[in-house]
Amino acid sequence: MTEQSLESVLNAAGDIVEFLRNQQVGPNVYPGVPAEYSNWRDEQQAWSKTAILFNQSFHMVDLEVTGPDAFAMLNYLGINSFKGFVPNRAKQFVPVTEEGYVIGDVILFYLEEGRFNLVGRAPVIEWVEFHAQTGKWNVTVERDERWAMRTDGKRKNYRFQLQGPNAMATLSAAMGQTAPDLKFFHMTTVEIAGCQVGALRHGMAGQPGYELYGPWADYDKVRDALLAAGQQYGILPSGGRTYSSNTLESGWIPSPLPATYTGAGSAEFRAWASANSYEAKCSIGGSYVPDSIEGYYLTPWDLGYGPFVKFDHEFIGRAALEAKAAGPHRTKVTLALDNEDVMRVQSSALSKGDRAKFMEYPSAVYAMHPFDQVLMDGKMVGLSTWIGYSSNEGKFLTLAMVEADAATPGTQVTLLWGEPNGGTRKPTVERHVQTEIKAVVSPVPYSEVARDGYADSWRNRKA
Repeated sequence: MTEQSLESVLNAAGDIVEFLRNQQVGPNVYPGVPAEYSNWRDEQQAWSKTAILFNQSFHMVDLEVTGPDAFAMLNYLGINSFKGFVPNRAKQFVPVTEEGYVIGDVILFYLEEGRFNLVGRAPVIEWVEFHAQTGKWNVTVERDERWAMRTDGKRKNYRFQLQGPNAMATLSAAMGQTAPDLKFFHMTTVEIAGCQVGALRHGMAGQPGYELYGPWADYDKVRDALLAAGQQYGILPSGGRTYSSNTLESGWIPSPLPATYTGAGSAEFRAWASANSYEAKCSIGGSYVPDSIEGYYLTPWDLGYGPFVKFDHEFIGRAALEAKAAGPHRTKVTLALDNEDVMRVQSSALSKGDRAKFMEYPSAVYAMHPFDQVLMDGKMVGLSTWIGYSSNEGKFLTLAMVEADAATPGTQVTLLWGEPNGGTRKPTVERHVQTEIKAVVSPVPYSEVARDGYADSWRNRKA
C-alpha cells in the first residue's frame, strides 16, 4: 500500500479550513520539563528581574545541513541576504512559497564552511528537507527529531537559553571567568563543568543572554552547573507554562500557518510530504474564519520581517515579494487588553448562564495556530495571533497585525474573543459565546527593556 501524502489528506478533507479548525489537537506542548518548577508568576518575573534558564532541548526540531551546496541552497530558500554571512554567525531564517507567503521561521546556525544547523518548528525543517532530497543540491541533511516524535529517549544535542539581567553574571560564574561579550547572533565556544559548550548571543525576553548547546551526554552536567552558578543571582528554571508566554513581551509571533496548503509553487511539496507531516496534523483556532485557507497566509511584512527581505539574490518567492513590496502592509503590534473586559470574560465562568471562551493563564492559546479578529468601529482591521498574561506587565497581551489606520499606538480597538457558533470540535474548546474585549494598540515589543535591548534586531527596525 502506498503511503499517504499530505496532498491525499487534503483532498480527502475537502474544506481545508474546516479540517484544520476541527483537528483533534490543541496548542503546542513543551515536553521534557514540568509545567512549573516553582510557579509561573515567579518564573515570568525571573527573566525581567534576575535570571531564568529556558530549556529548549525537547520541543524543537534540529536539522543539520552539510555539503558543498549547503550555503547556496539555504540562500536560495530564504528571503534573507547571505552577504557577509560567515561561520560562527546565526540569523533568523525565513522561507516563503513561490507565491510569497511565509512558511515559518527558524534560527540558522552557520557552524563551519559547508555545515549549518536549523533549529525551530517543523514546517521550515520539512521545506528544507524536501528541497535537499528533490533538488539539484549536493547536500546531506540529518534530522534530530523533537522529543514527542521519538522513542529512544535522547537527542543529539541539548539546548538551553540563559536570559535576564543576571544572565551574564551567572554564565561567568559557571565558566569561572568573565563571559564573552559578543554582538547579537554571534557565536563562540565556552567551557562549563569541563564541557565544551556552543554559545550564541541571543535574547528571548528583551534581556541579555545566551543560547547554549552541546552533546546530549553533557545535558545534566551543564544544566546543573548553570543552576548552581545562578543560585546566588536568583536564577529559576522555566517550566513549560512559562516558556509558552515569554514571546508576549519580546514580540516574536511563533504561529504563522505554513502557506503550503495550496498554490502551484508548493504542489510538489504536498505530494512529497507525508500524512504525518506538520501541515497534516496542526490545528487552527479563533474567531477569524476566512472563506478559504489563503485567508490565513501571511507575508513577511505582516510578521515584522520586512527588513529581512533582500532582493540581492535569487530565491523562491522573489518575484511575488517584489510585487508585494510597495504595500500596503499590515503592521505588527501588541494589543493591551482592557482589564475590566478581561475580568468580565473570566467572571462568566462563575455563572450558570452563557460563558465566554475560558482564558487560560499564562498562555490563553488553545490551538497551534490562533487567529482572532481585531475590530475597529465594527470593521475587521487585523488579526491577533498569540494571547496570554504577563505578570511583569500585569496585563493580558496579544501579538497582532493590523492595517495602517489602526497601527498608531494608543488606538482603541476590540478583540473578538471566542469561536463562532459555540466553538469548534477541538478538545480544548468548550461551548461558549463570542464576546468583544476592548484593547489599546501598543508597541512591539511591549516591554521597554526589549525595545531598547534588541538594538540590532528586526524587533525595532522599520521595514
